Amino acid sequence: MISRVVLIVLDGAGIGELPDAARYGDEGSNTIVNTAKAAGGLELPHLQSMGLGNIGSELVGSDIPGVVPASPPRAAYGRMAERSPGKDTVTGHWEIAGVTLDRPFPVYPRGFPPEVIEPFERAIGRRVLGNKAASGTEIIKELGEEHMVTGRPIVYTSADSVFQIACHEDVVPVEELYRMCEIARRLLTGEHGVGRVIARPFTGGPGNFRRTERRRDYSIAPPRKTLLDFASEQGLDVIAVGKIEDVFSRRGITKSLHTTNNHDTLDAIAGFLSDKWRGILFANCIDFDMLYGHRNDAPGFARALEEVDARVGELAAKLGDTDVLVITADHGCDPTTPSTDHSREHVPLLIYGKAIRPGVSVGTRATFADLGATIAAMLGVTAAIDGTSFWEILALR
Repeated sequence: MISRVVLIVLDGAGIGELPDAARYGDEGSNTIVNTAKAAGGLELPHLQSMGLGNIGSELVGSDIPGVVPASPPRAAYGRMAERSPGKDTVTGHWEIAGVTLDRPFPVYPRGFPPEVIEPFERAIGRRVLGNKAASGTEIIKELGEEHMVTGRPIVYTSADSVFQIACHEDVVPVEELYRMCEIARRLLTGEHGVGRVIARPFTGGPGNFRRTERRRDYSIAPPRKTLLDFASEQGLDVIAVGKIEDVFSRRGITKSLHTTNNHDTLDAIAGFLSDKWRGILFANCIDFDMLYGHRNDAPGFARALEEVDARVGELAAKLGDTDVLVITADHGCDPTTPSTDHSREHVPLLIYGKAIRPGVSVGTRATFADLGATIAAMLGVTAAIDGTSFWEILALR
């Protein structure tokens, strides 16, 4: 039996469009492969040795420049398709944890209607600026100066189901921004139950505004129990690193550390691996999505992949005999396409540990939830979640 599973989500690191990508305007998206092409190749020796190149050549049908197939891979490998509609963070993470959705969260390409905005303005005692779909960095450039003069919060959305509030830290204290987000979260229910309300604090002056790392996400609660709930109820540790506690509305989590960048997240994982615990460590590496995918920064995305790869070897070396390391993603965020939004893609899957059969291909899983079911089986957790376990083809006999 496995004692600990370290599950790392490389936020936005998709690997090839899903069959329905055209419905989302995402034809041609292939985050990892296109990033590698734009960068003139990637140097990912640890992920390559685990089988990332095999995923590209065998399952995606497109080699990853610089990342050759391993012969044989050190890990089990495959890719997963998202069954739930949508392509947002919450949907992807929930599906990994065994909850698939029948309908997508609401989106607002023309901004939020009066029945949303007016109660919010009354509750916070201020009128808002913006109220439209926009790039976060661009809307701050556009409205940041007016916000500083008036104190009115900037409200905007994107192609995802998000209600984002941006405020300058010197104009609206961050704690007040968080209070506004909590009010919005309470109001946004039912047909307007957006996936996330996001606090977007920024600093600087006109022409030089910069978003800070004091972002905070307020997710809607999962509609039913996830793998995290079942694991914690059955006495296991469930450690959340990064924005995982926000994505799951802090449910089913026994310990959390809210890191705000890849470096601190990986440091935290390494630290927890030196501690004694049994259960699941669920971590999100946010920089791929937040800093590079949404800003169409392919060189930055490539550099971040290489930086994470350098730490993967360290983490793998810290695993005990009954520990498992899982690396995957929650959606795509292709920095080489004209869009700055998430992309509807498959996600890579690498599963490594001394108790895992190396070189096994798990193929293309029909849902991210298969991973949640497999982790439950690894840990001996009884969990009424979606997905089909493939633990029997991974376990060393």
